[in-house]
Amino acid sequence: MSTNHPTNATLEPAPAPPRRRVLADLTPLRSSPDYRRVWFGQSVSSIGQQMTAVAVAVQVYALTGSAFATGVVGLCSLIPLVGFGLYGGAVADRVDRRKLGLIGSAGLAAVSAVLSAQALLGLHQVGVLYAAVALQGGFFAISSPARSAMIPRLLPPEQLPAANALNTVSMNLGMTVGPMLGGLLIASYGAQAAYLVDTLAFAAVIYAMWRLPALHPTGTPGARASVLEGLRFLREQPNLRTSFLADLAAMIFGLPRSLFPALAASSYGGHAGTVGLLVAAPAIGALSGALFSGWISHIHRHGLAVLAAVAAWGLSIAGFGLTGGHLWLGLLLLAVAGCADTVSMIFRNTMMQVAAPDEMRGRLQGIFIVVVAGGPRLGDFESGTVAALTTPVISVITGGLACVACVLLLAARRPAFLRYDARHPTP
Repeated sequence: MSTNHPTNATLEPAPAPPRRRVLADLTPLRSSPDYRRVWFGQSVSSIGQQMTAVAVAVQVYALTGSAFATGVVGLCSLIPLVGFGLYGGAVADRVDRRKLGLIGSAGLAAVSAVLSAQALLGLHQVGVLYAAVALQGGFFAISSPARSAMIPRLLPPEQLPAANALNTVSMNLGMTVGPMLGGLLIASYGAQAAYLVDTLAFAAVIYAMWRLPALHPTGTPGARASVLEGLRFLREQPNLRTSFLADLAAMIFGLPRSLFPALAASSYGGHAGTVGLLVAAPAIGALSGALFSGWISHIHRHGLAVLAAVAAWGLSIAGFGLTGGHLWLGLLLLAVAGCADTVSMIFRNTMMQVAAPDEMRGRLQGIFIVVVAGGPRLGDFESGTVAALTTPVISVITGGLACVACVLLLAARRPAFLRYDARHPTP
């Protein structure tokens, strides 16, 4: 049975063997059976969900022959993510998070089963695919804040940086392995095979949620958890607010993913697989950063680490824009940017989990979902607009430099954020 760990405990990591300073620290997996089951379940289901994402895109394009219709899939997912993200966080601060996570996982499994059935029956209805994707986004937005907010209740505070690194490994495994397996299954057995594997994969996370103890929020019993209260709390907590602003700066100014097709054509020779390489490079870097994150638990100045990582992201992106057609150098810089993003994410999540009171964690995770879902879309608009007014290369360079400028501005405006010490967390 898990125990609840106080949020004001001192983050004093236990001495670790030298090898843990290089490779990811597996202590959370060894020390907590509950966390181990949750991590394994989420890893398996993440791979399955990425397989489903590929299968949906393949099916929509096969039915319509339209790139626009395929792009609408992303919109169908984005709207419920943003619309229900904040609400899901408020619900997570009011009910048993175990039950909410269980309901969300079961709902996602049911949607995958519906997708499998429609493929097997040959319905050939794009509307069914759009509706299923929207339901997926809604179930994810409702349950994800609960799943994230429960982690600090399963582990002691000193293990949270390592746990967040392991969660990043899980996420990036899904993003790299999932599409490859999905492509192989679809090519060999059709889209229904990918959907069916995804449905079965949810058994692992449903089992993990089932085995958890009750995880009621620790706030006042019966108190109403409002979305506005969560937004007011974030506005009044300068360290947490600064961590969100740093993330937004990176995503809005330093994420040129919408320019990858244009850059592949204009700067890198336009080979068929170039866009795929450009998309994959940050994910590979992120996975590498998480796998070699053993040093993370020994860093106490989390605020300084966040700003340094975001600055490294911006400089890497600006450098990517200056590669002048040298593809492998560009891929290397994108991988460095992905690694920096992983470091920033680990420390930002740890700050949110440790510095915020338990009764606010769900709502903060809900806000985080909205930022993660909406920030990259704003980044697509920003980079595309600047590229239209100038060139794609200039857009990438100026975006990276603007990200660095935002970091310097945040450091100047919030010197206390630079002094944030995980051993004495303050929101």
